[in-house]
Amino acid sequence: MTTAVAHTVHAALTRHDRCDRCGAAAQVRALLPAGGELLFCGHHARAHAPRLREIGADLSPGP
Repeated sequence: MTTAVAHTVHAALTRHDRCDRCGAAAQVRALLPAGGELLFCGHHARAHAPRLREIGADLSPGP
Protein backbone atom coordinates (compact mmCIF):
# COMPACT_ATOMS: atom_id res chain seq x y z
CA MET A 1 0.00 0.00 0.00
CA THR A 2 1.36 3.43 -0.95
CA THR A 3 0.49 6.64 0.85
CA ALA A 4 0.59 9.84 -1.16
CA VAL A 5 1.64 13.05 0.52
CA ALA A 6 0.36 16.31 -0.93
CA HIS A 7 2.86 19.15 -1.14
CA THR A 8 1.84 22.69 -1.94
CA VAL A 9 4.36 24.84 -3.75
CA HIS A 10 4.31 28.50 -2.78
CA ALA A 11 5.77 31.29 -4.86
CA ALA A 12 9.00 32.80 -3.58
CA LEU A 13 8.68 35.95 -1.53
CA THR A 14 9.20 39.14 -3.51
CA ARG A 15 9.97 42.73 -2.57
CA HIS A 16 6.23 43.37 -2.69
CA ASP A 17 5.50 40.90 0.15
CA ARG A 18 5.20 42.69 3.48
CA CYS A 19 5.34 41.64 7.13
CA ASP A 20 1.83 41.12 8.52
CA ARG A 21 2.93 42.69 11.81
CA CYS A 22 4.76 45.88 10.80
CA GLY A 23 4.78 46.25 7.01
CA ALA A 24 8.54 45.77 6.52
CA ALA A 25 9.80 43.51 3.72
CA ALA A 26 8.78 39.91 4.40
CA GLN A 27 11.59 37.40 4.88
CA VAL A 28 9.74 34.40 6.32
CA ARG A 29 6.48 32.65 5.40
CA ALA A 30 4.71 30.79 8.20
CA LEU A 31 2.33 28.12 6.92
CA LEU A 32 -0.24 27.44 9.60
CA PRO A 33 -1.42 23.87 10.27
CA ALA A 34 -5.10 24.87 10.04
CA GLY A 35 -4.47 26.54 6.67
CA GLY A 36 -3.44 30.03 5.77
CA GLU A 37 -0.14 31.79 6.04
CA LEU A 38 1.52 34.72 7.75
CA LEU A 39 4.45 36.74 6.42
CA PHE A 40 7.05 38.18 8.76
CA CYS A 41 10.14 40.38 8.59
CA GLY A 42 13.25 38.87 10.19
CA HIS A 43 12.65 40.64 13.50
CA HIS A 44 9.08 39.44 13.92
CA ALA A 45 9.89 35.96 12.59
CA ARG A 46 12.47 35.56 15.37
CA ALA A 47 10.07 36.98 17.96
CA HIS A 48 7.17 34.67 17.03
CA ALA A 49 9.05 31.54 15.87
CA PRO A 50 8.92 29.65 19.19
CA ARG A 51 5.13 29.87 19.43
CA LEU A 52 4.62 29.20 15.72
CA ARG A 53 6.72 26.05 15.94
CA GLU A 54 4.84 25.02 19.10
CA ILE A 55 1.53 25.04 17.18
CA GLY A 56 3.09 23.16 14.23
CA ALA A 57 3.59 25.97 11.71
CA ASP A 58 6.10 25.42 8.91
CA LEU A 59 8.52 28.38 8.69
CA SER A 60 10.08 28.91 5.29
CA PRO A 61 12.72 31.59 4.70
CA GLY A 62 12.48 33.73 1.61
CA PRO A 63 15.17 33.85 -1.05
